[in-house]
Amino acid sequence: MNKLIRIGTRESKLALWQAMQVQDSLHEKPGCETELVLIKSDGDINLSKPLYELGVQGIFTKALDIALLDKKIDIAVHSYKDVPVQLPEGLTIAAVLKRGNPFDMLVCKNEHSLKEVLRNASLLIATSSIRRKAQWLARYPETSIENIRGNVQTRLQKLQESEWHGTIFAAAGLERLGITAAETGPQLLLDWMLPAPAQGAIVVICRKEDVSVLELCSSLNDQDTATCTYIERNFMRMMMGGCSTPVSAYATVIDERIDFQANITAPNGRNAVAVKINVPISEASQIAARAVEKMKQEGVEKHLYKI
Repeated sequence: MNKLIRIGTRESKLALWQAMQVQDSLHEKPGCETELVLIKSDGDINLSKPLYELGVQGIFTKALDIALLDKKIDIAVHSYKDVPVQLPEGLTIAAVLKRGNPFDMLVCKNEHSLKEVLRNASLLIATSSIRRKAQWLARYPETSIENIRGNVQTRLQKLQESEWHGTIFAAAGLERLGITAAETGPQLLLDWMLPAPAQGAIVVICRKEDVSVLELCSSLNDQDTATCTYIERNFMRMMMGGCSTPVSAYATVIDERIDFQANITAPNGRNAVAVKINVPISEASQIAARAVEKMKQEGVEKHLYKI
């Protein structure tokens, strides 16, 4: 007997791309049929304010959470960085897909703008992320930051209609949509900018009680990505961070060891506290707590951020 899996997703091209990756993988399962259910999130409706001013965790996921709990969908597919560290009661992670590019990308308006960036001129950069703003200002303190909201295509259009030198995107989003420098103008990978926890990863959420769906999705899980994003998000949870706080964290698995980096940067870019930890993968569950303790020792609570 065939099983129909209703896949909840936001309406943007990127969200649909992510949901279709899950859909294609599930189609490989014998007797599994799927349909996409498009749901508009609060974050897609209110585009006038920066995310950090909205101050709402789960602004991109709440509507899908409700649809899951109301049994209107069977799974929800998200960019993992958008998912709050505390899931609603009754929901759980079914799978974390293999991570894409975790870093940020600056898309410049034109070649002249790129030259201005490379020579560290007075710049005008657009982003709604306080994390990106903080780290950018730490490196380019003379920059003026403008707010920008909307999906990838909307932000690219706004860039071309503006006086901005560039705007910052998650590199994975551009790559997944096949958006190259030939279409946008020069692109510069910001591999010096530490990403948001779980950036570049896709997560599948379902109801805890739905054992058959959990079993069906288990084969989609990439263990290294699941381990690294767990550490990053656990660190963020202990720091009480989210979209409205400049918490950055990135873990990688190399030769059975975990390399973990994290930082907190003041919104004006003038102060930062960073930590680095490298331990055997067997100690993964301890990394977040160690990192928070090192942050305290470095004075993060005194100078930057109350945990």
